[in-house]
Amino acid sequence: MMPQPNGPVARMSPRPTMPSMRADELDYDLPGGLIATAAAAPRDSAKLMVIDRATGKIDHRLVRDLPSLGVFQQGDLLLVNRSKVLPAYYHGTRAATGGKITGLYLGSPANNQWLTLIESRGKLQPGERIDLDSNTHLTLIEHVGRGEWLANYTGDDDTLTLLSRIGLAPLPPYIRKARKAHDQPEVTAQDMARYNTVYADRVGSVAAPTAGLHFTTELLDTLQAAGVTRAQVTLHVGMGTFAPIRCQEVNDHPIHSEFISVPPETIRAIQRTRNAGKSITPVGTTTVRAIESLPTDLYSAADQGYTTDTQLFITPDNHFTYRYTDHLLTNFHLPRSTLLALVAALPGVGIDRLMDWYQQAIQQRYRFYSFGDAMLII
Repeated sequence: MMPQPNGPVARMSPRPTMPSMRADELDYDLPGGLIATAAAAPRDSAKLMVIDRATGKIDHRLVRDLPSLGVFQQGDLLLVNRSKVLPAYYHGTRAATGGKITGLYLGSPANNQWLTLIESRGKLQPGERIDLDSNTHLTLIEHVGRGEWLANYTGDDDTLTLLSRIGLAPLPPYIRKARKAHDQPEVTAQDMARYNTVYADRVGSVAAPTAGLHFTTELLDTLQAAGVTRAQVTLHVGMGTFAPIRCQEVNDHPIHSEFISVPPETIRAIQRTRNAGKSITPVGTTTVRAIESLPTDLYSAADQGYTTDTQLFITPDNHFTYRYTDHLLTNFHLPRSTLLALVAALPGVGIDRLMDWYQQAIQQRYRFYSFGDAMLII
């Protein structure tokens, strides 16, 4: 029997009120045609915008060029998020009316319970039954806001076994909407493989750590042959990662909580890299969030590793000091997202400079969002 997924479950925590950048500073206009609806094929053929913060120089390359850029040297450390995406998107039927619903499994806050996002034409009611297959159903308990429901789960299989049988890739709504507008299938069987990284092996995310989607096994092997060390963290990505900032001020946004685990070998790799004066490059904002949640005293976690639920919120004006992020490989993010705020908070970036880079990416016809192209900030 496969293990029950243990996350992510959304737990919102208010942040202390303090002077903050405005959420509208994270806005930008993106032509609809630049929203990527499919992953680059092959993975490392995605475009790569290479930005040197010190000189302001920008190069337009491909991800497969990473080993030849001169950025990575022997002894440098590449950090990746090994979390694997669940086939969390599912279809169901309202037992009382026969109406069809689509849902997104978000986590199991207790045994035989689901937290799930449900889209339905009609208004759902507590106590209503949603049939998932002939032997499995949900009984709605409570609407907890923005389409999310707490429900009792009844079935012969555990959740992971059921989702492996009936679930599909949990592609973001904007991808499904764009595909539908072009008369394409909203989700295909092939999406599950392309919406996971080649190194994913820890099941628990309901959205992909998208910067890692660009790596092929061959590209990773080439970097390793050049002396670049690779180490792994786990951060199970929840929907809160992509939740837009609806407050007027960014720091008033109730940041989500996500499960992280940083094994002792990764902590020791960080220590060795720092002691040798070499650089650390996290792949994606989820990896940044995991490693920057580590305790100040790394030695205290070097033997046991570090596991917790992180509520780290990095913005340009909350005086955060990056400790383990020298360079960053990341995708182009949604407007008004906490991910944009995190990138803008990097030393030498700032929101004005970041928005200028985004405008240049738009002019160069880069593809945006989860299946889109990438930027390397050095």
